[in-house]
Amino acid sequence: MSAVYDALLGAGLLAGRDLLVQWFGVPPPMPAIHADLNGLFALAVAAGYLLPYRDPERYRGYLWVMGPMLKGAGAALFVADHLLRGSPASFLLFGAADGVLALLTLWALLKT
Repeated sequence: MSAVYDALLGAGLLAGRDLLVQWFGVPPPMPAIHADLNGLFALAVAAGYLLPYRDPERYRGYLWVMGPMLKGAGAALFVADHLLRGSPASFLLFGAADGVLALLTLWALLKT
């Protein structure tokens, strides 16, 4: 699930930025390179999930770092940014998605 989420996010930031700006009612990023780099990062994270998909025991560390750590911290940052800097409430959708994925990954890692 996280691989698909990150791939869609990355593609959206790189190829569908105008649509995302319209949906979330925010100005386009300036300079645009920041969104490009975030899109590239999201695609790299998505591609990285191919390793644990093929060999989950060997690449458990990747799942810990990109799941509970990265997505958990991302969720916390989205909430903090909304509360402290007034980012749009629509951004909390990303925070919720990151939080759910972090918790699901944590549950799966602790269960096995």
